[in-house]
Amino acid sequence: MTASTATAWIAESDRDESVPKQPQVIRTPEDMHALSAQVRAGGKRIALVPTMGALHAGHLSLVDHARGKAEFLVVSIFVNPLQFDRDADLDAYPRTWEADYALCAEHGVDAIYAPTAPAMYPDGFATKVSVSGLGAGLCGAHRPGHFDGVTTVVAKLFGAVMPHLAVFGQKDYQQLKIVQRMAADLNMDIEVEGRPTLREADGLAMSSRNVHLSPAQREQALCLRRALDKAQELARAGERDVEKIKTAAARLVEGVPEARLEYLEVVDAENLAPLAKLEGPARMALAVWLGATRLIDNDDLN
Repeated sequence: MTASTATAWIAESDRDESVPKQPQVIRTPEDMHALSAQVRAGGKRIALVPTMGALHAGHLSLVDHARGKAEFLVVSIFVNPLQFDRDADLDAYPRTWEADYALCAEHGVDAIYAPTAPAMYPDGFATKVSVSGLGAGLCGAHRPGHFDGVTTVVAKLFGAVMPHLAVFGQKDYQQLKIVQRMAADLNMDIEVEGRPTLREADGLAMSSRNVHLSPAQREQALCLRRALDKAQELARAGERDVEKIKTAAARLVEGVPEARLEYLEVVDAENLAPLAKLEGPARMALAVWLGATRLIDNDDLN
């Protein structure tokens, strides 16, 4: 993208907000960086919502929030191979480009950064970004290398988009805390904001993976929310013994025919260290398999 092309796009994005605009699609880090540099030179604040596509209402709640906090909004769509620990999961991840583009247009996105894998990881790519400690437990204990893949790709997204603000959902709470730590430790000067999990009417956390559930599994998936509700009920009734809370919550998952509990933990809300007693801000997180689909959820216990 030339400077004149970027400038023309910025001028176009300044038109009457009542007229639907078509997001610019950027395919390489170099073109994204050039566009963002032009936006910044014009004194505009940039917000980024990183996604892997298959957009749903949860993603769109992040987009709408970011839209109100910046003059230029970028949504990234990139299914990142580095963060998948199973090839089958990578291959099965839903890809819905046409629908994603239409939703971005409807919600006022200025640019979609959708690089190819070779553009992100060209021949000879040999760098990894790793955050110690926060990724050791929860999902990190069961998906070796996953969070290194997350932090590496997010660092690359931040470098290309140069956002002032990045918005993530709290459904991936461990990911949120890790990205916040990375941004702080590396002095990235980016505000990383977490937003509440958006849920279906029956309480199931919205996820791109929900499309893989059969009707029976979709009903059984409610065991995640029921486990969280039980933990919150006990904590708010004064129970401080974490083992008792975990045992009661786990029963609601283990009693579901197709559900396989991968982990259920209560951790410190900031450093994600496992807790034995509730004495401050805490969060319960769990991962459950229903057939070949892995679902995660979490909520606070305060």
